[in-house]
Amino acid sequence: MKPIKYLPILAFVALLSFSCSTENYPDETIDSASLPIPPEAKTIEIEILELINAHRINEGLQPLNSHNTIKAVAFTHTDYMVEVNNVSHDNFFQRKNSLMSNADATRVSENVAYAFSSAQSVVNAWLNSDGHRENIEGDFTDFDISAEQNGEGKWYFTNIFIKR
Repeated sequence: MKPIKYLPILAFVALLSFSCSTENYPDETIDSASLPIPPEAKTIEIEILELINAHRINEGLQPLNSHNTIKAVAFTHTDYMVEVNNVSHDNFFQRKNSLMSNADATRVSENVAYAFSSAQSVVNAWLNSDGHRENIEGDFTDFDISAEQNGEGKWYFTNIFIKR
């Protein structure tokens, strides 16, 4: 059998080796006393929140409320991404558990992004992605965002949604 015939099987095996299961993640949380006080909202952050709520209203959905605890948790992740110079969902379950403990969240989701230079461009990118758009249009009550620049001026974004 030619090696090329094995490619679909290898792809299937590789796909099965990646999991979104929460069973292997610790139940650690960020203690509310150790949450940083997030910096004052930046113009780009306010614009993103406004664009997301405008989209939700246009879709017949309720606008979301900003929430300072969400912003603090989002800030910790954005700061981490800038520090490691990588956009990721690393430690999501820690953020989720923290918001469940400190913000009475029953459901948590997040969008992350990197290198967009305007609020409109990052929101457009999220809306053009099925999974990110599902978060924006999801059954949530509150949200907030953190946007930070690295040393080269590239933006990192963490947008967290919760339902209370």
